[in-house]
Amino acid sequence: MKNVLQINTSLFGENGESSKLADRFVEKLLKQYPEARHIKRDLASDPVPHLDAERFGAFLAPPERRSPAQQAAVKYSDTLIAELKAADVIVLGLPMYNFGVPSTLKAYFDHVARAGHTFRYTANGPVGLLTGKKAYVFSARGGLYTGTPWDTETDYVRMFLRFLGIEDVEFVYAEGLAISPQSKETSLNKAAAALERLAA
Repeated sequence: MKNVLQINTSLFGENGESSKLADRFVEKLLKQYPEARHIKRDLASDPVPHLDAERFGAFLAPPERRSPAQQAAVKYSDTLIAELKAADVIVLGLPMYNFGVPSTLKAYFDHVARAGHTFRYTANGPVGLLTGKKAYVFSARGGLYTGTPWDTETDYVRMFLRFLGIEDVEFVYAEGLAISPQSKETSLNKAAAALERLAA
């Protein structure tokens, strides 16, 4: 392992439970692989702009016809994509908000899903270009949703990563955090134990 890309998406930043789990896991990885390069993006303190018509138009415009604003938008997207391409391991801190992913993560996804860069279209459908990577997702939820129709996150995130070519995805859940102090403690302990196994 050479490069670790960590993306925390909790609106509480480093205080979010998903962020704490992701931070703890990355800390253990870096102890095992001290030579690894670590890039951390906290989408609470440094949010990715939501995709609008101007930004999307910049992605589609021929390079020689892009305005300065469009060039800046593409350069920003290129930076995110370069980080993703360089990563051997992706670690995602993922809370659930209103049965979905944080809007900042959706904005991030919108900036890295670009045809010809992270996937390509073929006669048989899209093909992801970011193969050979491993992703770990640390998901924190207030209620109990795993394995139910209420869990829209797991399939969506797994599908999106597969769309980019990232097939090897491991999920760790900390659920029921808002039910009671005991439920929170039990679930976080269970997630911590799973984290330890994955980092071993």
